[in-house]
Amino acid sequence: MTLIAIILATLAAGIGSVWLAALLMRLGLGGRADGVGPQHLLSLAAGALLATAFMHLLPEAFESQAGAHDLFATLLVGVVFFFLLDKAELWHHGHEHSHSAPAAQDHAHGHGHTHDAHHGHGHGHSHAHHHHGPRSGGWAVLTGDSVHCFGDGILIASAFLADIRLGVIAAVSVLAHEVPHHMGDLVVLRQTSPNRRMALLKVSLAGAVTALGGVVGYFLVGQLQDFLPYFLAVASSSFVYVALADLIPQLQKRLTARETIAQIAWLIAGMVIVTLVSGAAHAH
Repeated sequence: MTLIAIILATLAAGIGSVWLAALLMRLGLGGRADGVGPQHLLSLAAGALLATAFMHLLPEAFESQAGAHDLFATLLVGVVFFFLLDKAELWHHGHEHSHSAPAAQDHAHGHGHTHDAHHGHGHGHSHAHHHHGPRSGGWAVLTGDSVHCFGDGILIASAFLADIRLGVIAAVSVLAHEVPHHMGDLVVLRQTSPNRRMALLKVSLAGAVTALGGVVGYFLVGQLQDFLPYFLAVASSSFVYVALADLIPQLQKRLTARETIAQIAWLIAGMVIVTLVSGAAHAH
């Protein structure tokens, strides 16, 4: 029963986030200044991730027999680990650009190189969100997506093995923070190919890898039940790092009072959604 729940939740988080991103783009909600824009979605995702980490994953880990010192040490090591993965990813892409600079200069005035700010947040892996534009093709983006989604699946499985309710909350949080990321992926793939359906299919297949990660996580973590609190601490460090090092810095820009209030409201909305999902799952 738990395995079925993991598969359904990982598919919902992995593929559902892609379809939701495509729907928002089709409705024009992802880029409207007067409606729901990327900044709002980032705020929502940041709130959901922080609430999941601090209100659910970490409390669950500390309710175990594991010592507080060891869990905090795991949390610290996790944050540093994801920081180093970020550094490695940035170095890798910088190295690639140094080799392709002469060719890129020919297109600098027409295209430029825009890097999607959703970069390198890893969940036990590198979250490759550096979008290179049409010249790089879509395979780098899809590879990074697949690795990232696999890690997401393992984290969701870890949460489900601790508590079904916790698993649902983790899946919702993953879905929330993947939506703005997948919107960027779809933009990149549509630049490389005019076929929108093919772009959606490719990103959906990458999202489906989340379910594979969930199945692997079910059997892996299931064999290491004594280490489950530490898996939850690592999951928390991932969520905290993504929110504080990736999402929130994108929100730290000079805005009008109205825009700032909207940003804060969406951040709180992310926390409220996680709380409501938690309450509904608990009641069920």
